[in-house]
Amino acid sequence: MQYIGEIAGIATAVFWTVTSMSFQVATRRVGSLNVNIIRLVLAFVFYMLYMRMSRGIWLPTDASPEAWKWLGISGLIGFVLGDFFLFQSYAFVSARISMLMMSLAPPVAALLGYIILGERFTLLNTVGLLLVLSGIAMVILNRGDKTESNRRFKYPLKGILLAFGGAVGQGSGAVLSKFGMGSYDAFSASQIRVIAGVLGFSLIFTLTRKWKGVFSTVKDIKAMKPILIGAFFGPFIGVGLSMVALQHTSAGIASTLMATVPVFILLPSVLFFGEKLTWREVLGAFVTVGGIAVFFIR
Repeated sequence: MQYIGEIAGIATAVFWTVTSMSFQVATRRVGSLNVNIIRLVLAFVFYMLYMRMSRGIWLPTDASPEAWKWLGISGLIGFVLGDFFLFQSYAFVSARISMLMMSLAPPVAALLGYIILGERFTLLNTVGLLLVLSGIAMVILNRGDKTESNRRFKYPLKGILLAFGGAVGQGSGAVLSKFGMGSYDAFSASQIRVIAGVLGFSLIFTLTRKWKGVFSTVKDIKAMKPILIGAFFGPFIGVGLSMVALQHTSAGIASTLMATVPVFILLPSVLFFGEKLTWREVLGAFVTVGGIAVFFIR
């Protein structure tokens, strides 16, 4: 199918929108670290069931040692380091600023894709990238309150650097995924990344002795419902489709399309959370959609 990579990238953004809303509810109730490890464990179970039904095996035992190595590293960088830095940044800057910094993930992916994979952008790809990033920036910069301090961008350097670390983790994780996956089954490759993420977070929880909070969360039905929904549409379906996108288009294009979550989440925010949109946010959405359209021009 033509444009399967681009379509998978957009679908990933839609599913991650559902995930973001679900995890927002869960995180405010039980904390981000608990949500992180539980969502990956649930995703691992989903992958096992899917693998058994689609390929007749529970685990990606047919993957090469090279694929395990690079996809494992990708999982550690993307799921563990990237998400850890992102969530830690919320303690110093608002989520709006953190998400703005996360929009730097596509340029990071494009740069690393050029260096590691030898991928190149055409002029139209570059225009599309700039349009998408500009639209995302317009939407995110206009979120939250409009105090003078916000307009001046006076934020703690530590928070900015942590959020940038999240963007680097996501962007580099995408490139390493594409490098390690090759022509291997995309969902099986995603399962390897999830396994690495579970092991990475397990080590963090063991060293910090925070397992008690995880066990308490599992018993909290009100927290587990949104975590279950988020795990299905995020680390399972969403990440699986993100691997399909990376497999069928360049890392820069795939990462850019997947970075449109802040735009897709605008309408659900109005419908489910009663938020109001400004003209800048609407214009930003149109600019982003225009950027996505440019990617379909060959």
